[in-house]
Amino acid sequence: MSHDTPTTATPAPTSAGDIAVLRWLVGATFIVILNETIMINAIPRLMVEFQVSERTAPWLTTAFMLTMAVVIPITGWFLQRVTTRQAFALAMIVFCTGTLIAAAAPVFWVLLLGRIVQASGTAVMMPLLMTTLMSVVPEHDRGRVMGNVTLAMSVAPALGPAVSGVILEYLSWRWMFGLVLPVAALIGAAGLLRLRNVGEPTAGSVDVPSVVISAIGFGGLVYGLSLIGADHQPLPPGVLIPGALVVLALFVWRQIALQHGRGPLLDLRTLTHRTYAKALTLMVVAFMGFLGSMVLLPFYLQQARGLTILQTGLLMMPGGLAMGLLGPQVGKLFDRFGGRPLVIPGSIGIFVALVLFSQIGLSTPYWQVLGMHMLLMISLAAVFTPVFTLGLGAVPPQLYSHASSLLGALQQVAGAAGAAVSTAVLSSRSATLIAGGSSPEAALAGGLGRAFVVSAGLSLIVIALAVVLPGRLPAPQGGPEEGGPRGDLDLDDGIADPVAAI
Repeated sequence: MSHDTPTTATPAPTSAGDIAVLRWLVGATFIVILNETIMINAIPRLMVEFQVSERTAPWLTTAFMLTMAVVIPITGWFLQRVTTRQAFALAMIVFCTGTLIAAAAPVFWVLLLGRIVQASGTAVMMPLLMTTLMSVVPEHDRGRVMGNVTLAMSVAPALGPAVSGVILEYLSWRWMFGLVLPVAALIGAAGLLRLRNVGEPTAGSVDVPSVVISAIGFGGLVYGLSLIGADHQPLPPGVLIPGALVVLALFVWRQIALQHGRGPLLDLRTLTHRTYAKALTLMVVAFMGFLGSMVLLPFYLQQARGLTILQTGLLMMPGGLAMGLLGPQVGKLFDRFGGRPLVIPGSIGIFVALVLFSQIGLSTPYWQVLGMHMLLMISLAAVFTPVFTLGLGAVPPQLYSHASSLLGALQQVAGAAGAAVSTAVLSSRSATLIAGGSSPEAALAGGLGRAFVVSAGLSLIVIALAVVLPGRLPAPQGGPEEGGPRGDLDLDDGIADPVAAI
């Protein structure tokens, strides 16, 4: 920097070229993540179409989550070994191939294969987007840019059931893939023409035992959680989950050992940065509530209130849209005021929304259901953008890919845990109420209320973590006047110059 440049000069915004790179990555990420939840409303129709049981059909969602949980931990290593364009091309080609297989599937197992291939491409896109963003966007501009990225990270799964509801109302289930395929192919082709490489790949071999242990540990944990409350359990969750946790402990031990040699598959030194560790924990708990509500609410609206798939999707759509539209505004507010004025009220809003949902019944007006859902989505928007920005910004550039990969892997675990716990509580309470003489609809509403009570209890952890999360990160030069109030800083979390990662 020139010595005659005033220290009070306004920092330069992210360049137009970098914004263009991120725009195509966001578009691609939105499309691929949308498919994670788009199958929720299609399960009953596919059971009839392929003549499969209610135990088999949910594998279309379970297999997707399992594949994500297995592949994402590998992406931290993978993204450091290939260029941005290579990673993007591979992810989109794999995703489009899986979408084509699913759209043309003649039998159930081919459709399942297509979902697994889709998930393999999806697993690369989220860490690629987050790693690129953290590498090219200066710290002072990250809130604004991250707010736009929220559209892909959070709104896509929220809109999945609504989009599938509209498609299934008028078209064959195959159009859920047939409409996505040309859009994904177009974004992939256009993105490759405009993308530039960020950073330089590094040489290195993959630690095969780590890959195997990671797949068994993360995959086993997600599968075990998905079996909670299920009627058919090939392996008891009480055995599978502790076993997976033991394998994950072995994975952690091996990664720590590899830090002093050939390099770990997933660098856990990210967890030594306290702000990242706090943000990671907050995101995991918040995501449990997010996915749990996405499972519970459609079930209540369709089974207890008798709404169609399309009506359910339309009722839930305003909340998802509000979440997306608020993302950029939340990012701008974060850049200006820091995280606390957003994360603390947002976490309280999550708690209030879940408490209100716990009082839901058969006669609850739909406008109240809509209002509660919008409150939940808006509160999540106020939390997600600042927490993502603070957490990933707290690690040095060389750990960006590993930090985003660990976050993505734990999101899959959190989603499976949230859905499993919510479903188990719902089923248990409903069975008790039916045994006591309640109607099936009333029992379902009662079970739903109990499940939301559990989710509200978990959201108290989000509030506690929001209070201890710093408002801003330390300035790159370490000057207190540049980093905000001293009380907002976590002195263990320095930020290297983002340009150094390019």
